[in-house]
This record gives sequence, structure tokens and C-alpha cells, in this order.
Amino acid sequence: MSCMSVLTRDEAQTRATLLDVHRYTIDLDLTTGDDTFDSKTVIRFTARTDADTFIEVKPAELRSVTLDGQPLDPETLDGNRLPLKNLTAGEHELSVDASMRYSRTGEGMHRFTDPTDGETYLYSNLCMDDAQRVFPVFDQPDLKAVFEITATVPENWTFLANGITTALGDGRWQAAPTPLISTYLVAVAAGPWHSVRTEHRGLPFGIHCRRSLAPHLDADADELLTITKQCYDRYHEKFEEPYPFDSYDQAFVPEFNAGAMENPGLVTFRDEFVYRSAVTDTERQTRAMVIAHEMAHMWFGDLVTLRWWDDIWLNESFAEYMGYQTLTEATRFTDTWTDFGVVRKAWGYDADQRPSTHPVAPDPELVPDTASAMLNFDGISYAKGASALRQLVTWLGEKDFLAGINTHFARHKFANATLADFIDSLASVTDRDVHAWADTWLRTTGVDTLKPVIIPGDEGTYALQVEHDGSRPHRIAVGLYDRALADNAADEGRHLVLRERLDLDVPQPDGPLPIGKRPALLLLNDGDLTYAKVRFDAESFKTVTESLSGLPSPLTRAVVWNALRDAVRDGELPPVAYLEAARAHLPYETDLALVQGVLAFASVQVADRYATPEERPAALATLSSLCRDLIRRTEDGDNPGLRLIAVRHFIDVAAHPDTIAAWLADGTVPGGPELDPELRWRVLARLAVLGATDETAIAAELARDPSATGQEGATRCRAALPDADTKAKAWEAMFTHDDLSNYLFIANAQGFWQPEQADLVRAYVPRFFEDAVTLAARRGPAIADATGRWAFPAHAVDAETLGWGERCLSDADPIPALRRKLADQLDDLGRALRVRQA
Repeated sequence: MSCMSVLTRDEAQTRATLLDVHRYTIDLDLTTGDDTFDSKTVIRFTARTDADTFIEVKPAELRSVTLDGQPLDPETLDGNRLPLKNLTAGEHELSVDASMRYSRTGEGMHRFTDPTDGETYLYSNLCMDDAQRVFPVFDQPDLKAVFEITATVPENWTFLANGITTALGDGRWQAAPTPLISTYLVAVAAGPWHSVRTEHRGLPFGIHCRRSLAPHLDADADELLTITKQCYDRYHEKFEEPYPFDSYDQAFVPEFNAGAMENPGLVTFRDEFVYRSAVTDTERQTRAMVIAHEMAHMWFGDLVTLRWWDDIWLNESFAEYMGYQTLTEATRFTDTWTDFGVVRKAWGYDADQRPSTHPVAPDPELVPDTASAMLNFDGISYAKGASALRQLVTWLGEKDFLAGINTHFARHKFANATLADFIDSLASVTDRDVHAWADTWLRTTGVDTLKPVIIPGDEGTYALQVEHDGSRPHRIAVGLYDRALADNAADEGRHLVLRERLDLDVPQPDGPLPIGKRPALLLLNDGDLTYAKVRFDAESFKTVTESLSGLPSPLTRAVVWNALRDAVRDGELPPVAYLEAARAHLPYETDLALVQGVLAFASVQVADRYATPEERPAALATLSSLCRDLIRRTEDGDNPGLRLIAVRHFIDVAAHPDTIAAWLADGTVPGGPELDPELRWRVLARLAVLGATDETAIAAELARDPSATGQEGATRCRAALPDADTKAKAWEAMFTHDDLSNYLFIANAQGFWQPEQADLVRAYVPRFFEDAVTLAARRGPAIADATGRWAFPAHAVDAETLGWGERCLSDADPIPALRRKLADQLDDLGRALRVRQA
């Protein structure tokens, strides 16, 4: 057998002109053992002309194949392609009987046994071309078909699928046939699920998780179902096309590779969203946003689906934009754009400044096959694309935007559409030149930069000219802020008030914009309506350093924090200045998304990478002192979310073990919170890094929390111990043996590299670039992605590491998923070096 082939765009186009696929009738037997399951499939399709083609399947064993009743030789399977030779024009029926492998990497049919109670769960994840791991398939998005699935499962299990499922007795289940859907959107989940069911507007709704998480799901069921219903109702106000499927199930599944997947009628989520430990309200908001995002896909992605993967951004950008906007309009989470600004947008800005950047809507030639398409699930397809849509709505108006969307759904429902179709739908409802807008925003790369130039005029008045480095038009708001009079001397100069917010088009068609007397702070892109880096004039920068926390709106503060972050990354602001701003202003910050976002950048980027080894102790001391201050300020218990963030970060940056070891021994932080499992593992992991715990303590903690999360915690802690033998074992587990699941692999990688242990692990840095390449080729894209993201020696900021990495890219031929991650990591490494030198 040759190796597996990826599908090319040209092959998909050829096959789409040749075939109409009508129906898959799939029968799964999930009772045949721990390694494989049986998959029997009948596919009915029409060939438009006489031709040869192929179908994809990745079996453990291909038992038999018949085409129109005539047997085909299973030995003709070449890699993952079964040739269908000499097809005649007309109707055909293909029958395939195969045994398929379960996966431990979240690809295809993932199998998980819960260490808490020994129960086993299965679920499919078929995006983007993993359907062929479960059943034989014409695996491309524009060959939509009806799917009718039956399954045999153990007696005490339930079976979930895209449509309503019915128990037939003796472990047999039948799922209702789907409408026309794409192959990558087929979904099943089987196991002894704990389910909470309800009905809304005549439709069955359900939420599901494994039994060991039942009490935690039950505790949040009202919140989860309320958010689901609120989003469902709001989408029905926005969209003229009603929800297109027969039920709405949300399954929280173990060891899931993404945040969630938009399978029609059966959305799968990572089950970390079923909270076992205390979380902040921002984390609840993130979960709610994912619910809203996936539901938007039921229309955009599932009802109307991309023709080829170059348009994956349209699915994701639309769901991202709609998720945040709908949450803001329909739920208690009314401030979601702040979180988008500080977390998601930063992801987009970073991705867009690397060599691997691509247009939001890449040229189809840049997405020649499924392997290259997989790389575009990134900050550009999600965050930059959603930012572009937000700017489009600002420019077009929401009424016309929604009219265009509804035209699009009406024209292409249960079919496939391209970017050109989407732009045509928008253009049909407005006089504006949407095609020109799309060319400048969606076909270009990079981040524009906007700088204010304040021009003196007559009698103490001023005007604003914006220096624009870039090519896109922007419609922005300009915030003019003055210092507020303070009630007491301590607050003197800290508070700012909005004088006015002016609308401005960049480039400026009418020349400089009059702004009256000079404000203390002039902020471009106030309200965060466009996608661009912004800079400050000198006086505004001085105001920011003194009064950032005194800005009235959290979204305004998010724009300012992003500007500071960008300036650090561009070598224009010393990293220590960012830490000083955090130290001065975070103690007054009330928005949890901002506190979390700023602390994350300050610790993970500034302290761990941008600070030199000599500067790092001072950076950690600053962050410790800041977190201690936040803990002191929340002693009265009225802001538990802020306190929790401060406690988590205090643990993560602790340079000495005494305080956190005492917390672990007492089982509580003085004044709260009590240490729940998440905090206990977090403390133990930091103690491991500092050499202040051992295997005995880790084993005792695992006995106390033997859950899947506990197993990950123990793996992370062991890998973090500063011991040569333990490091060797952890390395071998990642790179030599293939029995770690995706999540245990990541936990091991997270523990392995620590800035505090640079000398101990120095010899592994060059080894990484050899071992990662062979591992990725052996275990495939999901593990390759995890390797590049989590197992990369990010702490090793030096020219030698950069050299090894560059030689690896040029000489070692890593598979696409690893190549992309390495290219991004090496660019970040080069940036960190430049920041240090600046």
C-alpha cells in the first residue's frame, strides 16, 4: 500500500462535475473490541458521464466491496483511495464492508476510557477529511448527500447523531435521515452519556457529558440551556430561514482537539467547558460565545457550505462575528467585544505579521489540497475575518448586511457557495461597491498602522491628520478624552472623561479633522471597530501611562492595552514599561477579560521570553507583587473572579515555593478561595518546576483526583520535575512511544520546558528539531500540531535555536501541519530576540 493521499482542489472539482451523490446508508457496530469497529456502508450516486473516479476509505481491514452487485477487489485500495473504474453514466450503488480503527488523537472516531469510573465514550470528529476514517466517502464539501445511520452499541449506552435517534432494542439505534449535508459535518457520539433534555419552540434540545462530570453539568444546565435558547431566538429574529435541522444536541466530549465543532444538530465541545473547578465570569462568557458561534454555523457553514476549503474563513469569520454580536444582544454577557479585542484580536494581529500570513480570503491556488487548507484554521480566518466583517457592518450598516445574508441563505440553502456568491448577495442589497471593499480587505495581508498627527491651528485649536501605513480604507471613531476633576488628591489626574467621539474615514477625504482644544488623550479606533495597529502622539502616551485605568469604557481600555502590546512586540516600547503599566493600572481594573489578557501577555511573553535571563527575576517579582496587591484588594470577597485570576497568576509566577506550598498544605488561600482540583494541580506543577515537590506527592495528589484531568495534571507535574532521569522518561513518552493520547501528549509537553530549567534541558533543544519531524510523520496532523505548539522550546530565545529551526525547515521536510507551526514559532523567536536587542 502506498501512503495516504490528500485530496487536491483540482481532483475535487473534477469529481464534482462527474458525480451526484444521493444517500449514504451507514451501519456501525461499536461492540467489536477496543481497537476497531465495523462499518458497513451503501452509497447511492449518479455518474453524469462514463468515467473513472475513486472513493476514500482508511480501513483497518477492507473486507468486501461491490459496485452494482459486482464484487471489486479490495486489494485495489491504494493508500486511502479505492478506484472505481469504467463507471457508466447513470445510477450506481456501492457497498463496502470494513473494519475501522479507533483513534486516540481526536481524529476520526475517538475512543476514551474515563479513569474515574472505567466507562468508555466514543465520538466522531470528521473535519476536514477524517470521514474516511469512519466510513467510505466521496470526501469533499460540495458533494452533499443524505446520511442515514444505524448503530449497535453496548446495552447501557445511548447513541447521538445529527438527527433524532431512536433506540430499537438490543443495543440497536436508528438516527433520522439528515437533510443534504457535507461529509465533514456527519457526527455520532456513543457511550453511557449523562443527558439533560428539554424542548424549545417544538424542537428537542439536549446537553450531554460523561457520567463522572454529571454533577458539574447539572450545576450549569440552566445557564447552558438559557444561553442556547436566547441565541436560538435571536438568530430567528435575524435570519429569515428557520433552523434547518430536527433537533439541537450539544455534547461535551473528552480529549477534543478544537474548542467545538459545528456538526448540524449535534455540536461537540471540549468537555473542559463542563467546569469541575471555580471559573471566572469571563470564562463563562467564553463558553457562551462558543455556544453562540457554533449555532451561527447551523446557517453559515451547515445550511450553506463552502465549495472548497479556500473559503473556510467565511464559515469561521461569520460565526465568530455573529457569536460575539449575538451574545452582546441576547444574553447577560453584554461586554463581549472587550474580550474579543484583548484576546481574539491579538491572536489575529500576531498571525498576520508572520511570514505564514495569508489573505482572509486566500487565492484558491494557495489552497491546493486538504493538507494546506487545514493550516488556515488560524487567527486570520477567525479573528481578522471577524474584525473585517465588523468593519463591513460599520461601513455598510447592519440592516443591509443582514439583508445580504438572508439573500445568501435563500439562494444557496442546502447547497454550496463561494466568496463571489457571498459578495454578490451583499451587493444585491446595497449601492455601495462591496466588490471593491472585498478586494482591499479580504484579498490583502498584513496589519495597517494608524498614527495621529496633531496640527496646531488658530486660538489654541487643533486638527487631526492620520498617518496611514497600509492600503485598506477604515471607518473609525476617534475618542477625545480630558482629565476629570478629582474628589480627592489621591485620584488627581487619574480619571479621564470622554469629551466626544468623532467618526472618521481613513484616508481622510476632507483633509485634517478639527478637534478643538487639545485633549489629554486622543485615541484612534476608539470602540475597536476596525482592524489596525494604533499609535499615540507623545502627549497622549504620557496620559496613557498615568491614567489608563481611568478611562471610562473597558473596550476603550482594551484598544489602549492592545496598542501597548503591539508597541512591545514591534520593539518600540521596552517590555519593562509594559510591566510597569500593568503594575500601575491593573489594581484598578474591573474588567476580568482585561486583567486576564494583560497578565497572560505579561507573564507568558514578557517575563518568559522578552526578558533576558538576567531580567527575568525582576519581571517575576513585579508580577508577584501585582498579584499580591490584587489578592489584598479582593479580601472582602466581592470580586471572586478577580481574586481567582490573581491567585492563579501568583502561583504561575512564584519564584519561591514557601507561600504556595503553605496554601497547598492548608488546602486554601487565606481568606479564600479553597483549593479546588484545578488550583491544587496548578500549585503542584509550580512546585515541581521549583524543585519543591517529588513523585510521592504527585502520586498522592493523583490518588486524590484520579480523573482524566488529574491524569493530565500528574503527567504535567512529572515532566516538570528538575531531574535528568525524569526528563529523559518524559521525552521518550512524547517522541518514542506512541501510546499517549492527544491530551496526555500536550500535558507532557507543557511540563517539559521551563525557563528555570534551561541548563538541565539544553541538550534536548537540537534534538527537538530531529525528533519532532519523525514523530509528526508517524502520528499525523493532530499530534504534529500539538508538537509544534506545545513541545517547542519556546524559552530558548537565542540565535542557535533559530539556526537549528531554520535548518530543520530547509532540510528535514516536516509535514505541512508541523512546518506551519515551526515557521510561526521561529518567527516569534526571532521577534523575541529583536525585542531583547532593542
